[in-house]
Amino acid sequence: MAKKVSLILSHWYHLIEGFQVSPSEFYEAVEEAVLRRNIPNLKLSRVTYREGGPLSPKREYLRVERKEYLFDICCAPFGAGFFVSWWLGEAPGWLEGIIASIPIINHLFFKFFRPLTYYQLDTALMFQESVHAAVLEVIDQMMEAKGLRLLSETERKPILREIFQK
Repeated sequence: MAKKVSLILSHWYHLIEGFQVSPSEFYEAVEEAVLRRNIPNLKLSRVTYREGGPLSPKREYLRVERKEYLFDICCAPFGAGFFVSWWLGEAPGWLEGIIASIPIINHLFFKFFRPLTYYQLDTALMFQESVHAAVLEVIDQMMEAKGLRLLSETERKPILREIFQK
C-alpha cells in the first residue's frame, strides 16, 4: 500500500490548451527525465487516488519519492487541453505520525530529537527543484514538438506553502 501524504509543502499545475498526449506516455517521459538527474535515494512508482468518494473512478499518479518526501504527479486530458499538476508532500514514519498528533510532546520531540536543519531544507528544496525541472523539460519537449508556445516564467513557478513548519 502506498504511503499517504500528511502535509502538503508545495504544488504546481498548468492547463495546456490545444495539447493532447496519453498520461502513460507523459509519465514514462517524466520517469526518464527524473532518472537522468541521478537523485540519491529515489523511488519511482505509480499510485492511484479516487477522484471523489469510495465508488468514484480512480486516477493514476506518478510518484517520485525521496526519504519522507513524496511527489505525486498527475496528468490528464481536460476539455480541448491537457493538464499537468504535482503535489510535494511529506509522509512521516508511523512513530513520527503518532508523536506529531500529540500536543506539546510533538513540539518537544521535533525541537530536541529531530530539529530542522539547513541541510534538510536544502536537500528537500533541491529534490523539489530537480523533479519540477524534469516535469518542465518533458512539457517543453512535447509542446515544442507540437509547435505550441512554451510556458512563461510565471507559469513555471511552483506554489510554496508554509514549508517545513512543524
